[in-house]
Amino acid sequence: MYDIKPMERAFKEAKRAFSKEEVPVGVVIVDATGTIIATAHNEMVQRKDPTAHAELLAIQQACRLNKKGRLEDCDIYVTLEPCPMCAQAISFARLRRLYFGAYDLKGGGVDHGPRIFNSSSCHHIPETVGGLEEERCSQLLIKFFEKVRGASS
Repeated sequence: MYDIKPMERAFKEAKRAFSKEEVPVGVVIVDATGTIIATAHNEMVQRKDPTAHAELLAIQQACRLNKKGRLEDCDIYVTLEPCPMCAQAISFARLRRLYFGAYDLKGGGVDHGPRIFNSSSCHHIPETVGGLEEERCSQLLIKFFEKVRGASS
């Protein structure tokens, strides 16, 4: 079972990204007690860095806090299905569980695209639950891309 509170916080992070004209993806990492130890949102535009995905930023933050390179007793909540790069980082970090909101048919790396956790080269597969708050997470992304496309017309 999962706790909806971290997904609520991840959604707030996604809205922060939206307000900064970043693709609205938010992430929360919780420890074994359910305490939030890291939060992040996409910062690719702000940092001018294509790797500044919310998942990577949150994993880095949690590892610094824990002073170790693995997060075996932690769970990650993401508002969008992680891309292949982030799915691989989740595996490398040994996160226990992945919960995500909207499915990403085009750029996903978990249930779509290369399905990183199904690869024979994947050494750690987290428990995965997709579709949490899916409609709300999807609507924020749709609103963002409509805004972006409207501005470029």
